[in-house]
Amino acid sequence: MRFSLAAAVLPVLAASVSAQTTIQVQVGANNGLTYTPESVNATVGDTIQFLFMSKNHTVTQSSFASPCANLSTGGIDSGFQAVAAGAATVPSWSFTVNDTSAPLWFYCRQVGHCAKGMVFAVNPTAAKTFTAFQAAANASGSTTTSASGSAASGSAAATGSSSASSSATSPSGSATTNGAMAHGARAGAVLAALGFAAGLVL
Repeated sequence: MRFSLAAAVLPVLAASVSAQTTIQVQVGANNGLTYTPESVNATVGDTIQFLFMSKNHTVTQSSFASPCANLSTGGIDSGFQAVAAGAATVPSWSFTVNDTSAPLWFYCRQVGHCAKGMVFAVNPTAAKTFTAFQAAANASGSTTTSASGSAASGSAAATGSSSASSSATSPSGSATTNGAMAHGARAGAVLAALGFAAGLVL
């Protein structure tokens, strides 16, 4: 009976760990003022990884109502990620989605980039579309570079990445030396589940 319980629990735990996805987004691909793709749909536990392809950009959390302004409280910010022309490696920065109850909105706070439509969304809705968010950014004429109001910032070396956790209601962040932490946590959860199952059998 112990074995059957372990056999039933283990696949569920393994499935929940392996269901988490890393979604890659290119920042400034082809020397453009874009995030590619411009918006993504993510679930709780997914990691959004930004690859900074050119120039000097940020991924800074904003709101639907004010696309080109940092959140007044909380929020996450990659910090400026400069890429030299012709660089062989590029910096990356990521965060984990902790809550999907509301969309997340981001912009590049480099002077003039947001007003040229350099914005990004996670889980836009029919009521708050990416197209409407980008149109509001284009209409803003913002030239802000202020970092005030960001709860967390990080910078990444060309060979490493930073990570931050974010939720739609209370974003927060923390920097790490590389992207292995997310994978290590998943592997740890699988090992813990295996240990639990083995304990039930014994």
